[in-house]
Amino acid sequence: MSAAAHRSFAGDTAVTRLGAGLYRGRIVPEWFGPPGPNGGFIAALILRAIRAEVGDPSRLPRSLTLHYLSPPSAGEAEIHVTVERTGGSASTCSARLIEEGRTVTLALCVLSTDFEPAWSLSPEAPPAPAADEIDVLGSGPGAPPLFEQLETRPVWGAMPFTGESDPVTGGWLRSPGDDAMTSELVALYTDAWWPAPFGAMTTFAPAPTLELTIHFRAKPDPSDTLALVRFWTDAAIDGLFEEQGQVWDRNGRLLAQSRQLALLRKPRG
Repeated sequence: MSAAAHRSFAGDTAVTRLGAGLYRGRIVPEWFGPPGPNGGFIAALILRAIRAEVGDPSRLPRSLTLHYLSPPSAGEAEIHVTVERTGGSASTCSARLIEEGRTVTLALCVLSTDFEPAWSLSPEAPPAPAADEIDVLGSGPGAPPLFEQLETRPVWGAMPFTGESDPVTGGWLRSPGDDAMTSELVALYTDAWWPAPFGAMTTFAPAPTLELTIHFRAKPDPSDTLALVRFWTDAAIDGLFEEQGQVWDRNGRLLAQSRQLALLRKPRG
């Protein structure tokens, strides 16, 4: 991973307002994963447009669900945002990512202010070595561009396609091109690691995300982009698998929980 290759995720997911509920963004190829545009990047791009349309920094994203209809191409895209309902403390929005008149991603998002809790439960982060005790994983030849942009330090599971672990994976992630942790960066992290089944497999198969839901928990501390991520799979049936995930900051605060359904079909031929 070359320091010169590091891009600003915040800059690459910036959006321009074109009118009421209409934004322009870019699908940047340097953030592509193995099968194409990364689902977490798309989630972050759409989330930026939604937050801009709501226009209230006190309303934080709480839930974001995306359905990926087809992979977008690199280049400019439009994001159409509709505020479906807004009240005194919460807003619900829908959004579409559109390329050349074609919807490629659908999204629903709930944003709200903080509420006084009636009861609280804060889970503990799983035990893990400190990030500085683990070497950064080199991207290697043929690695997807996404891994050139992030520092990856594996903690759990085997390397992909070694067949040496259960379908559990994760470790430390950091975006060296950015200096602030945001909800958008957290959204990226929920889909920025290789899929959990890969360590249990011995041959490659693409694993494009069909649906991704992110529950945002603690408000990110903007001072540090380092996060601990852990992903696991409980079921892979009929060429589809679910993957659950958690994103923690270095202080052990739970930033997000995620769940996705992805394709895991045997390659043709």
